Amino acid sequence: MSRLSSADVACWVVKSSRLPAEVEPDWPAGAARRIARCLRRSYRLDLMRPGDPCLLWVSGRTTPGVHAVGVLADGPSDGDGGPEVTLELTLLADPVPRAELLADPVAAGAEVLRMPAGSNPSWLSAGQFAVVRARVALPSAAQDRLGPWLP
Repeated sequence: MSRLSSADVACWVVKSSRLPAEVEPDWPAGAARRIARCLRRSYRLDLMRPGDPCLLWVSGRTTPGVHAVGVLADGPSDGDGGPEVTLELTLLADPVPRAELLADPVAAGAEVLRMPAGSNPSWLSAGQFAVVRARVALPSAAQDRLGPWLP
């Protein structure tokens, strides 16, 4: 694929090999947290804007898939270990399993599924984002914060 443009990206996918409870202990489902995540330096960082929809993708063998949804709280910045971004995420009570997305003909084409060791951040197209949005149940308290996540 050629270089992404902001028009291609409906949602940013930020990956973690750690479960949310390891990233943020005592994080209850439905609650929001601000979390900084490391990114790989690339042109994609120039496309990321505060307020853009994003999700936390847990990779690996233990419950891979979408575990939290939210927005970019800030644009990328240089942290101690390289580029990072702050996300405002709401933890899902019912994560969206990788296998479920692989079974969907639209979602199965997502970069994070086709190339699991690929770039961080990854991204979803509008169609792929719609599949995830349709599956995610947001608590009413999160709906005001996460307007881009509403169908």
